[in-house]
Formats: sequence, C-alpha cells, structure tokens
Amino acid sequence: MSAIEQKTVTADEAGMRLDRWFKAHYPGLGFGRLQKLLRTGQVRIDGKRAESNTRIAKGQIVRIPPLGVELAADDKKNARPKSSKLVADDRAAIEDMMLFEDNHVMVLNKPAGLAVQGGSGLKRHLDGMLDAFTNQKGEKPKLVHRLDRETSGIILVAKTRKAAQELTKSFRHRNTRKIYWAILAGVPKPFQGRISTYLARSEEEERMRVARHGDDEAQHAVSLYSVFEKSGQKLSWVTLKPVTGRTHQLRAHAAHIGHPIIGDDKYFNIENWELPGGIQNRLHLLARRIVIPHPSGHGMIDVSAPLPPHMQQTWNLLGFDVSDYDPEADDPE
Repeated sequence: MSAIEQKTVTADEAGMRLDRWFKAHYPGLGFGRLQKLLRTGQVRIDGKRAESNTRIAKGQIVRIPPLGVELAADDKKNARPKSSKLVADDRAAIEDMMLFEDNHVMVLNKPAGLAVQGGSGLKRHLDGMLDAFTNQKGEKPKLVHRLDRETSGIILVAKTRKAAQELTKSFRHRNTRKIYWAILAGVPKPFQGRISTYLARSEEEERMRVARHGDDEAQHAVSLYSVFEKSGQKLSWVTLKPVTGRTHQLRAHAAHIGHPIIGDDKYFNIENWELPGGIQNRLHLLARRIVIPHPSGHGMIDVSAPLPPHMQQTWNLLGFDVSDYDPEADDPE
C-alpha cells in the first residue's frame, strides 16, 4: 500500500475545485471513491475536512490517504517517457487542431471522441498530448476548462502560469461567453428559453441527474437556449449557452425539457425514437464559439470552431446552412 501524501497547491491550480484537482492528479480515482474519502474525512485541506466543490488556494496542503496499488500502477504506466515518434505525432495532431495561437494561449478544435484528460483504460488524451509542447523550463501548456469526450469544438489551453490564472479567473467570474450548437430531438417551445435546475451526480453511472435544492452535492445549473432552425417537428438546430459550468449540464438540461441531444448515449430518453436515415448516431454537440478577455489584459479572444464531420453530414442532409447564422444576432444572450 502507498503511504499518506501531502501535496501543496501550486499557483496555477489556485481556484480549482477539489474534485477537478484530484481528476488532474489521480485520473484513475473514481468519483464515488473520492466522495467516500471526503465523507469519511480521509482527504483534508490544511487539516480540515473538505467537499468536492471546495475551491483550493495556492499554498494549501492537501492530505491524500493511501489510494491503493491499482492507482499507483496506473500512475507508473502513465509516467513512462514517450518515444520521439509519439511526441512528434502528438505535436502534429495538436497543430492540426489549432484555431488560434499566440505567446499566451492556444485555442484548439477538439475532435469528438478524444478525451480531454486521462481515465481508466485511456491511453491517449489531450492533456497527455500537450506534453509535446513542454518548454525548456519544463513548463507544459495547461488546460483551463473541459469538454466531454464526445463533444467537439473549442477548448482553451494556457501557455503560461499567468495566462492560466487569468483565464481561470474569467471562467470563475463568468466573464466568458460560450456558445454551443446542437441538434435536438423535436422542437423546444417556446423557441427561446432559460433552463434552471439543480444537478447532482447519479450514483448508478457516470451521468448527472436533476436534483432538489439541498440534495447532497446538488449544484444550481442555468442554461439558455434558442431554436435557430427546424426540420419539421422531428429535429431542431439549437444554440445553447451555459451560464453556469456543471458537468454534462447542457446534455442533462436538454433531456430535462424533453428534447435530448441526438446521439447522446447517456441522456437520450425518448423510447422508440429513430434517427432519420443517413444521420450518424453520435453526439451532436459542438462547442461552437468562445469570447473571453485575453489573459494579457488587452482585447478579447473570439474564436469559432467548424462543424465536425458527423454534424456537417447532418446539416447537409437537413438542408441547414451555417452561413445563414449571424453570431451577433443569433447567439443567445
């Protein structure tokens, strides 16, 4: 068995939620196991009990109990140095994803199916691929937010610690505009609306459930939606804006209003519903656009991602045209 560890929170980790900090340091540790360790007081911050949504601060000491042989083996496997060919392949793949880059930040177009961070059984993920951009000082570009594995589109990466701090601050203070595109089953009414619920993690599987205020781990979640175009009453092209940033928020909210995102294997909940011919049964959710203050303090980053191939195919089949969309007029406020 491994011994108790004491880890110090670094400057670029300041403001992170404790559960996300654990995900970054111990990708093999399941959510349920972490919750049990927190409930029983085995994980502590500066000697005090903590919760999964606790925000950590620079210099705090996190007490980590023995996590077991299996996790240690995973960590050892993930720590193996990569071959020069694999590093070159990772670098080339990320350069292919690049939508914008300067000295402070990279904006990538993550393909559907690529995990952002490591987990059980995952050999390749975006965070690991960023090792290929580690500089001579040993500094590696840092993810400042997440996307679900099957969601494609915009993801921000900070190239310096200072940039990571500023971008994280913008996300935390909600100075960020994030717009998603989705194809929903049916047509929501009214055509524009606000979805407000509490969400908590379901214990049965890796998904979220609509919860009541006061439920264990329940967090308030707010999303805005706007129907841009529809294909009869069967499907609709909808823009979604997460006001808060909860796990699976848009997917859970779309299902909650009775119009789940097509191709969603976790939240699609309409029985005997069939996809129209020619449409791939893959998640139709794109992180389309981000507008965020530049971490240098000068100007804004405003970048949009193109439709991934499976969604472009659907747009073509339904006769939807991306060029009809005016971001200044049609993005939900």
